[in-house]
Amino acid sequence: MFLITRNGRKVPVTHARRSAVMDDVRDHLRAGTGFAMATVNLDHMVQIGRNVDFAAAYAQQDIIVADGRPIWWLSQLAGQPVELMPGSDMIVPLARLASEEPRAIALIGSTEAALTGAETHLRRLIPALRVAYRHAPAMGFDPESDAARDILAELEASGAGLCFLALGAPKQEVLAARGAKCAPSVGLVSIGAGLDFLAGHQRRAPRLVRALALEWLWRAATNPRRLIPRYARCFAILPGLAWRAWRAR
Repeated sequence: MFLITRNGRKVPVTHARRSAVMDDVRDHLRAGTGFAMATVNLDHMVQIGRNVDFAAAYAQQDIIVADGRPIWWLSQLAGQPVELMPGSDMIVPLARLASEEPRAIALIGSTEAALTGAETHLRRLIPALRVAYRHAPAMGFDPESDAARDILAELEASGAGLCFLALGAPKQEVLAARGAKCAPSVGLVSIGAGLDFLAGHQRRAPRLVRALALEWLWRAATNPRRLIPRYARCFAILPGLAWRAWRAR
């Protein structure tokens, strides 16, 4: 399935089922080969349509899955249904998979306190899990900088097979794209606020709210100044995406 921005940029959802993602990641972990994984949502589509660098970084992602109910709806409209796979929901299954192989994981992003809390939570769920590397970049972190290159070099040297990036879009996707050259043996998975949720530093919408597809409304109510303008931009592009999805049937 392809999502198409107003200016014609195409974003594929490369894996329609979670089982296919898990199989692909397992193959990479066993082979010791890196990859970049992104979870596309409407906010990403807004940014891809406006930001050439973000669009270029997305074009270098090896695995792209559907994050957000609108993307799921668009897949239904296009007659190419995909499974919903929010980044936050993929952390524990992927970490467990890495532990089974067995490969160590790494955590990059957020704050040191959040990384500590997320690691504690993951170790509680997966006692055999090994965390080989952690890094919380300073404010103003630039994924195109020499400092980012050094972080990726340290990550590569750590022996981790899988790394969760919690830097927010577009920084995490841009860093993941650089990983092909700077950390070629590590799979880099962009998961936004996922580590903060695990650590309890941010509260995720209750399960019932998510089941009713109202997580966006719950989040907007918790941070209206930042999120209401973002969601307004997302809703503005939805009719065009829906029209193009319908035409792709």
